[in-house]
Amino acid sequence: MSQRSGYDPGVPCWVDLSSTDVAASARFYGAIFGWEADMVDDPAAGGYGMFVYQGKKVAGLGPVMAEGMPSAWNTYVATDDVAALAGRVREAGGTVVMEPMAVFEEGSMAVFRAPDGSHTGAWQAGNHHGAELVNEPVSLCWNELVSRDPAAAERFYSTVFGWRPELLDMGGMKYTEWHSGEPAIAGMMEMPADYPQGTPSFWMTYFAVADLDATTAAAERAGAAVLVRAMDAPPGPFSALMDPQGAVFSIIQLHETS
Repeated sequence: MSQRSGYDPGVPCWVDLSSTDVAASARFYGAIFGWEADMVDDPAAGGYGMFVYQGKKVAGLGPVMAEGMPSAWNTYVATDDVAALAGRVREAGGTVVMEPMAVFEEGSMAVFRAPDGSHTGAWQAGNHHGAELVNEPVSLCWNELVSRDPAAAERFYSTVFGWRPELLDMGGMKYTEWHSGEPAIAGMMEMPADYPQGTPSFWMTYFAVADLDATTAAAERAGAAVLVRAMDAPPGPFSALMDPQGAVFSIIQLHETS
């Protein structure tokens, strides 16, 4: 298992689901991934909890922040100084949507919007360091920015996190790998023209699975819509899904795990 106890600054470290129906989301991801929802028994936590798999924290779960907001998966990047990072966000032309705040003894967080419209969280670890299991079936394995303005995103994220972009040609499609040292820690692609008009730039969350077809079928039985079915990619075939509450995510059957 790829177990983790910490993350270097600039590396995506956590994802969580903001859901319009937390209980239904817990049932859905339990059905397709075998996750258990461990909700925090404290009103001050705002209904937040953890998805756990074999005793390891793999993702977060909580209600949407305001009425009318859609369900969505959110990406968080590790930092050793969330206040300083918020300053870099502003200097680079971004907007701090949620000012740095402490989350009990778990750590500190902030949420910001980049000039391309994408939203990203930053996490400074306290007791909670991030996902404890990655790159194995039913755990986080990749974070990919689907951007309406890759040039603006490249300038911004390079400034804020010190990421180095590397442009690749994948069969005629341009794809950017983000590097914070080696190997690549995230990716970016221009939003395809067939996305619904008005879809904002967003971070796609990928979860590894042992059997793509079986997991896709299980997701459909549990009420998911298949947006992309079994498309080939260099790391392995993947499918893009929309869960019953409307959150979009991808699953991938990796050729190799690390």
